[in-house]
Amino acid sequence: MSASTYTANGDNGDNGSTEGELNAWKHRAPYAIHHSSEHFETRYRGACHCGRVQYQLSREKPLDCKYCHCLTCQKLHGAPFQWCAIFHKTDINFTHGHHDLGWYDPSSQSTSHHLPCKVSCAYCRTPIMDEGRNMILLFPSLIDFESEGDRKNFEARCHMFYGRRVVDVNDRKPKWTGLSEQTELMSEDEGGRGSEGKRKRREEREREVEEGGRDREKKQKEEEEGKHGE
Repeated sequence: MSASTYTANGDNGDNGSTEGELNAWKHRAPYAIHHSSEHFETRYRGACHCGRVQYQLSREKPLDCKYCHCLTCQKLHGAPFQWCAIFHKTDINFTHGHHDLGWYDPSSQSTSHHLPCKVSCAYCRTPIMDEGRNMILLFPSLIDFESEGDRKNFEARCHMFYGRRVVDVNDRKPKWTGLSEQTELMSEDEGGRGSEGKRKRREEREREVEEGGRDREKKQKEEEEGKHGE
């Protein structure tokens, strides 16, 4: 059984070995263990729900933090949106349970380890991170923040895929219809959600035009009646 394959009892099939082709991923970032001889200053600690997977982070502030409202994040996290923080792969050090990880590619719906992919605890299924080709995307809700200042370092900068939101978030942060910096910005006061919102806004504009036309007709009729009365 591949180390990337889930089984019913929560074991991912990994026997803990670091040898062989199937275990080559354990020697590459972000999974390679940082040894005591290496300079790795621990700034934060995080863990899954059951505690089998634990990690350290060395970077004080993420490269970026965002809220994502895409349908994939909504389904895989079982939440209205996802809170994510971007790090270099070398910024993380797994101290427990990197043998207890499982992968999932939502595009092909496969559990083989190829990039990009979703990484989770093979036992409690807590989402651990998204592994990209160059970066990793972590979830700050797994981190044990020791102060409000630490948490402030992970404040989201914007919203992505806000056009697909299921809840409105009035936080005055930039809201993009799709990927940040690459799609259109949405107004926070823009009503409705997705295609339903577009339909409502179109109907509102049509109603405004129709009401404006009736007002003009009424004013013209009143002017004509006034002329007849003179």
